[in-house]
Amino acid sequence: MNHTFPPPNQLAPPRSTPHRSPYNSVRHHSVLPETAFVDALLRERRRSERSGKPFVLMLARPKGVRNGTIRRLLIAISGSIRQTDTIGWYRQEEILGVIFTELGDAEKSDVLSSLNRRATKAVCNGSPDLKTPPVTFTFHFFPEESEPNGHSMDLSLYPELFREGWSTKFARRIKRAIDVLGSTLLLALLSGLLLVIAALIKLTSKGPVLFRQTRVGQYGKPFCFLKFRSMYVNNDSKLHQEYVSRFIAGRAERHTVNGRHGVFKITNDPRVTALGRILRKTSLDELPQLLNVIKGEMSLIGPRPPVPYEFESYGLWHRRRVLEIKPGITGLWQVSGRSRTSFDEMVRLDLQYAKQWSLWLDFKILLQTPKAVLSGIGAH
Repeated sequence: MNHTFPPPNQLAPPRSTPHRSPYNSVRHHSVLPETAFVDALLRERRRSERSGKPFVLMLARPKGVRNGTIRRLLIAISGSIRQTDTIGWYRQEEILGVIFTELGDAEKSDVLSSLNRRATKAVCNGSPDLKTPPVTFTFHFFPEESEPNGHSMDLSLYPELFREGWSTKFARRIKRAIDVLGSTLLLALLSGLLLVIAALIKLTSKGPVLFRQTRVGQYGKPFCFLKFRSMYVNNDSKLHQEYVSRFIAGRAERHTVNGRHGVFKITNDPRVTALGRILRKTSLDELPQLLNVIKGEMSLIGPRPPVPYEFESYGLWHRRRVLEIKPGITGLWQVSGRSRTSFDEMVRLDLQYAKQWSLWLDFKILLQTPKAVLSGIGAH
């Protein structure tokens, strides 16, 4: 796509921004302070998730911190962007950011190449004697592309995830300590039961005791997910893939169990062993995930991690349920309906947990988990 940036005299007048920086408004564009720019980036991600329209975040890092270099950069960049673009500090007085929207239907590579050429030209034209610009540009395209076993999450597009206050950071350290101590204690207390389950699996069907599967974790990073094996070996996953696709699209049928409690899940699955049905009903098949928790791949509390083919069927806003918070063994969805809820309802519960997370919320979910497990409602 051939981007056309209007000359400065066609840009809208600057908006007032309450910030003391001497570079607050340059060449008809208001330069947002860091907090306001990060908020604008978050809002643009939300709009893109709903509309499906991509955008590009450009980050400009001056190769020096002298005021003259920074001011020239601001003048050059501000004078070359469109009225629909947003300019501000990604990191105050250190890294400048621009959000480019309305990209059209051009190929991603063409868009990034065009933006890079124009940004470099804008900076170098301000100093004809320069052979290379006094700034490093990086370009970050949203939505990011998926990979075979996960998701290539570009963390530069999510700065708010790493700018928490000290109290939240301290609470997360406590959560991690609880995860490690709690999982270690549970493994020790349940060691006898774990050995019995392992022996029964070996005696009742051929195959390994543990089922290992690639799952998508926090930030889209794949990891090896552990469960007690509840299925026959060498089974075909096509049945599950087809049902998951219908479930995510809102076209899955609700199965009725014992005349009540309709669930969105495959019932009477021929791939599941007789012992496996008991393990799934009681959630005992999930116990090996305590090892995932100790390794830091999961938490005791959090959203369930999806398999890659499930993640591939997600809408953009669905992906936030695992990208922004560490997956867990139990969570708000598990104690609020489990497989009785639709997929969109499940995602909203996971996003509600991520938004409202606190140690107290984790404690309440832990207290409700034994009741949810013992009732067996929604578990199959």
